[in-house]
Amino acid sequence: MGKGFFQVPTAYNEPIKSYAPGTPEREEVLQQYDAYYNGKVEVPLYVGAEEIKTGNTQTMSPPHQHAHVVGSYHLAEKKHVEKAIANGLEARGKWANLTWEQRAAIFLKAADLVAGPYRAKINAATMIAQSKTIHQAEIDAACEFIDFLRFNVEYMSQIYSEQPESADGIWNRVEYRPLEGFVYAITPFNFTAIAGNLPASAAMMGNVVIWKPSDSQVFSAKVIMDVFKEAGLPDGVINMVMGDPIMVTETVLAHPDFSGLHFTGSTFVFKELWKQIGNNIHSYKTYPRIVGETGGKDFILAHPSAKPAQVATAIVRGAFEFQGQKCSAASRVYLPKSTADEILGLVKADVDSFNKPGSPADMSNFITAVIHEGSFDKLAKYIDQAKADDNAEIIAGGGYDKSKGYFIEPTVILTQDPKYTTMCTELFGPVVTVYVYEDADWGKTLELVDGTSEYALTGAVLSTDRYAIDEATKALQNCAGNFYINDKPTGAVVGQQPFGGARASGTNDKAGSAQNLLRWVSPRLIKETFVTPEDYRYPFLG
Repeated sequence: MGKGFFQVPTAYNEPIKSYAPGTPEREEVLQQYDAYYNGKVEVPLYVGAEEIKTGNTQTMSPPHQHAHVVGSYHLAEKKHVEKAIANGLEARGKWANLTWEQRAAIFLKAADLVAGPYRAKINAATMIAQSKTIHQAEIDAACEFIDFLRFNVEYMSQIYSEQPESADGIWNRVEYRPLEGFVYAITPFNFTAIAGNLPASAAMMGNVVIWKPSDSQVFSAKVIMDVFKEAGLPDGVINMVMGDPIMVTETVLAHPDFSGLHFTGSTFVFKELWKQIGNNIHSYKTYPRIVGETGGKDFILAHPSAKPAQVATAIVRGAFEFQGQKCSAASRVYLPKSTADEILGLVKADVDSFNKPGSPADMSNFITAVIHEGSFDKLAKYIDQAKADDNAEIIAGGGYDKSKGYFIEPTVILTQDPKYTTMCTELFGPVVTVYVYEDADWGKTLELVDGTSEYALTGAVLSTDRYAIDEATKALQNCAGNFYINDKPTGAVVGQQPFGGARASGTNDKAGSAQNLLRWVSPRLIKETFVTPEDYRYPFLG
């Protein structure tokens, strides 16, 4: 604590701008998009005070126009990763001992920079790098990132204020130390906010971080680093390196000062990292914290009492916003036979109303491109398989084209097999599979939903019958860390719906809550006795 018990500004959710025709924010972001699209950005490694250009580069192209190059980024060698670790550990001494309100001020300033002068930049970079519509970019790169920064500062102050009781002649107090060593943050392509939050949340609590962003998100990652630098984050606190993921990870995890992993990505990779950390456990100075949010096979379950239009909208928004590339995206749907035809008719009408997938610069597009060719090829394979299989049929979409961009049409598969491959396998694209159950089998369907997937991230139940809602809430308590009633299973808001799941979906440490920040501190209890005993004898000895 510095020289007072400081109250931080009350956190609030950043208002979402509309970007409607004629609004100033629409014109500003389109101008910035054009500037980025027609320019060439070069992204270095950020190691301590240096911006290192190794000369070994990869180009960056928009997924919706993959032949067009918007810039390049430099790749690290092992020596650069080792240098980043050394710089982080050197910076740790001053950063860990900086009073908490000074750290808070940096990240509050970063939030205001994103809300103001960097808003168009971070949104335009996300539109280009990750092919997000302006609405998806705004709710992610601007608003959610701002929310993470503001709310985490408030949570940090709440954590520090949590203190134990004291007794007569004794003062008990707890200090929340940063971890001893450094944290490794591995971030995904799909959310710029997550890419910023994973290193920032650990750094906010006094840790230093080695950050490896996704290759497909480097463009907007640079904007994040620009924000942190302008906000006054000291050199070496967050070091950003790109390079061969195996080399970077092996170098980081082999270091004895490795003290924590903050990860969002695939379940397989997370399990491999956990195993690698376990194999190295005898070489570490401390037991590393392992925090991960991974995959999902998220469901929508409609009760016979649910209103068809509400179910259809939940499917369309939940499955197809950002081309289904959200960990929370709806990808398996269970409909009652009595209303299935009406619901699917509404879904097909909505899908038919979409423009063909295109560029996010055309703001009439609801659907743009998937992230890269590997994702495109995987999705196309599953679509082709559904076309060939007897127990599945495509009732909407099913087209794809990668001649200019990685465009997959929003696709609805109807299956007679509740364990059909696309009901069980995470696809991470605009493909949703529907199974129709007999109305009388509601109870059995609850068991089916719970037992079909290894994941447990998000799920939604729609019903107007409160008994059915209560039954589903209890039966499905373990298969969704974020459970939605009469809504789509996406769109968690920081400060309102802390996000995370269990089973194969991660450690459920709830990003956007104090629970996550607590993972990045190591409490120290201090007991001070004011009148110290001078005789070992207790009264019972007589």
